[in-house]
Amino acid sequence: MANQLAAIQHIVVLALENRSFDQMLGFLYTDAGNKSPTGQPYEGLVGNETNPGPNGKPVSVFKILPTTKNGYFMPGCDPGEEYEQVNQQLFGNIDPPSPPVATNQGFLINFANNLAARIKQPSWHVVPGTVARNIMGMFAPEALPVLSGLARGYAVCDHWYSSVPTQTMPNRAFMCAGTSQGKLGDSGVTPFTVPSIFGHLSDAGIDWSIYAYTGQPYTRSDFPDTLNADDSHFGVFTDFVAAAKAGELPAYTFLEPEWSSTGNSQHPNYDVALGEQLIHDVYYALQEGANWNQTLLIITYDEHGGNYDHVPPPQGATPPDASVDPEGFDFKRFGVRVPTVLVSPLIEAGTVFRVPDGTMPLDHTSILKTVETRFNLTPLTARDAAAPDVGDVLTRTTPRTDDPLAGVQVPTPKGSSPGPNEPSHLQKVEAESLSRLRIPDAKGRTYHEMPRLRTKKDYNQYINRRMTAWQKTRAARKRPK
Repeated sequence: MANQLAAIQHIVVLALENRSFDQMLGFLYTDAGNKSPTGQPYEGLVGNETNPGPNGKPVSVFKILPTTKNGYFMPGCDPGEEYEQVNQQLFGNIDPPSPPVATNQGFLINFANNLAARIKQPSWHVVPGTVARNIMGMFAPEALPVLSGLARGYAVCDHWYSSVPTQTMPNRAFMCAGTSQGKLGDSGVTPFTVPSIFGHLSDAGIDWSIYAYTGQPYTRSDFPDTLNADDSHFGVFTDFVAAAKAGELPAYTFLEPEWSSTGNSQHPNYDVALGEQLIHDVYYALQEGANWNQTLLIITYDEHGGNYDHVPPPQGATPPDASVDPEGFDFKRFGVRVPTVLVSPLIEAGTVFRVPDGTMPLDHTSILKTVETRFNLTPLTARDAAAPDVGDVLTRTTPRTDDPLAGVQVPTPKGSSPGPNEPSHLQKVEAESLSRLRIPDAKGRTYHEMPRLRTKKDYNQYINRRMTAWQKTRAARKRPK
């Protein structure tokens, strides 16, 4: 069937946190011999995949079931996700070999090292009983009935890669701007100084929105064009639900989860069941909304977060620009495979969507390419210029009227976060970024030193105060003198 991307008027992206493809969807079609209901091959788990432990003995993957103790908090502590840690997971060493051919045999040893270090630091809040083999725990479909139901009911991408083999902020920068400007870490990287897809849309007279779950959207302070954009482009989740119901969504919508340790981002080791509820709520806001038949929802995860995946990420990525990380990384390697599900009534059920072998694979800049293709925009960087879009997944000329999630029960959270008052990593990153804004005080002075913050409440209050002050400063500049 012909590509129906032109029929899409609203592209919505939900970007969750730090989970690998195998961990969330590896067992999706295992019982069917890794073939979808339409007969398409699926690169999932067989069930005998292993990683060597510290003693050299192989440890197999295993299923996380709804009844698994602390299953929705697996793997039980935050794995390593920095560039060097990802290298160890992929190559067995913090320095990649030449050529950088990955074996994916260092995940368990890396997690064992991180677990030992985190146990010694109470602020990391390890779930009691966590052991190194937990990194080989992969969610069974029945443990994630919402994500799995949408993957089976619409389309799942089994070869979608994070854009860089490292942390959240560089990958989110690629997702929004096609480059991280040579940066490979989270701390001190924002704000970026390049145009984003949001400003690019504004320049073309096309509307967009960024919705936080609550509070201030973190993405707002990441780029000059979002930081300086009108307040009407931003809101919270209830605003998104209202806009979807009323048929008032813009051409492009970017959704953020709630980032705290008790939030729904699904970042390890936060409650994955809360993320299932979020995915459910996003889906039904759109499915019951006025523009459902013209909507494409992309559910993805910014990076794998140190969680096991058995497929080596490909080489051959197009560098976005001339930026080179101080460690010499040339941006020619993709990051680890992450779950991505495409949802639209113009998609056939049971679709496994991938691009042909030997072509540029899907990664986060495929979101940019899809938006650019649909709305006739030029690329932001060489990376998104080279990326494939996802338009070919849209094959139906008549929208479906069925609901693949009908009767699905969202998992009930069991247990509680081991560090409910602890600020999340991204709260710290955002606070650091906002502390650098030049906001004049009553005497016109812009010097500011971030106060000592301890709890997630402290960080939330500080972030909201700084962004409110920034908004007032912008409003004052706009008032006629």
